[in-house]
Amino acid sequence: MNNILIIEDEQRVANLIKQGLEEQGFITTVANDGETGKQLAIVNHYDIIITDIILPGMNGIDLCREVRLQKPTVPIIMLTALGTTDDKVEGFDAGADDYLVKPFDLRELHVRIRALLKRNQNNNNLQGFILKYAGLELNLSTKIVKRDDKEISLTPKELKLLEYMMQNPERVLSRTEIAEQVWDTTFDTGTNFIDVYINYLRKKVDKDFETKLIHTKPGLGFIFKKIPHENKN
Repeated sequence: MNNILIIEDEQRVANLIKQGLEEQGFITTVANDGETGKQLAIVNHYDIIITDIILPGMNGIDLCREVRLQKPTVPIIMLTALGTTDDKVEGFDAGADDYLVKPFDLRELHVRIRALLKRNQNNNNLQGFILKYAGLELNLSTKIVKRDDKEISLTPKELKLLEYMMQNPERVLSRTEIAEQVWDTTFDTGTNFIDVYINYLRKKVDKDFETKLIHTKPGLGFIFKKIPHENKN
């Protein structure tokens, strides 16, 4: 059975999540403040961490950053009433794997948890596997990215986005597909967080290199393809 840590200061919400997950066969632990949640997350093994952002003691963003330093691979889901693009980007930048805006349906939380557990299991089976394309390398085990032997530092979400694009080269990827496959969520047309992350990735992967790899297809989405600087058509 999978162990899940729930970090939530609203007791009613924490109890609802705990009960719902235990009915699905999960083992749960609840922390009601950020500092306690951080200590539990670092000391113990959990297959998933679910945390609110607004917490007493330490907010969920800082908690996520500190846990990531000690447990870089544990999946983290953020639950919050904050749902703007900036809020989501901040959460993903801190290392969150997924994001649910309150109020949410427990069935959706179950789906997100199952998807993250499956993805984590698949990643554990990819030890030492390296994706390569046009001088760009992504080691799925060490999470090290290099282009022409120059190491590139990426956030967890940037890494996941790059991994998906490298696994699907020279094919147009819609925003809906990226949202579902990279963020395990439905694309919200009212936000532009995918475009934000594409721009982040471009600046790190393409900016200092003549050959560009990440391109926008207006009205369609994005494509990962080797196109020399002098020929963008």
